[in-house]
Amino acid sequence: MMSGGRAAMLAAVLERWLGAGLVAVAYLLGAVSFALLVARRRGVDLRSVGSGNAGATNVSRTVGRVEGRWVLLLDACKGALPVAVARVALGDDNAWVASVGVAAVLGHCWPVWHGWRGGKGAATGVGVMLAAVPLAGALALAAYASLRTWTGRASVGSLAGAIVGAAATAALVGPSSPRGWMGMTIAVLVWFRHAENLKRLAQGTEPRS
Repeated sequence: MMSGGRAAMLAAVLERWLGAGLVAVAYLLGAVSFALLVARRRGVDLRSVGSGNAGATNVSRTVGRVEGRWVLLLDACKGALPVAVARVALGDDNAWVASVGVAAVLGHCWPVWHGWRGGKGAATGVGVMLAAVPLAGALALAAYASLRTWTGRASVGSLAGAIVGAAATAALVGPSSPRGWMGMTIAVLVWFRHAENLKRLAQGTEPRS
């Protein structure tokens, strides 16, 4: 019969391997660019039209609004699914769960399948938040929808959603908890990926979507 100490050690090793495996899966799933794939099915090279960004907004502008909504949903789902699995397998306040969420967004932004040129992480980030801290994710989604409608610019909605999601997560689970730093990290990634949008917003040249 295995002693308590050995059982605990084995459980820790298994958790480490499971966590690392889920992080890898989250990145690889996040790296699937549904924007590029949907546009390609319509005969459009998304990187050569519109803003050139591999995201739902550019799909809506250059391929169609219905296709753009599908990409938005799929991008959110590829963030939510691995985090939901990780929460069930490892528990809520586990650092591996937070790492899975960040990995999904990193995969979307820098996808190995598509030459490391991906989207801006907003929809995938919202999906991660909805699975990790549902109320924070819902608030982030509401902020995105409200600001996009009010300003007519998806970038403003995305930036606002990232801030609201991070702030709500910190308030609900604590800023130093694994999910707290996950929310902050995702917000930083989203803002970093929107650097060009921020410049255009400051110059008043950001297009409406």
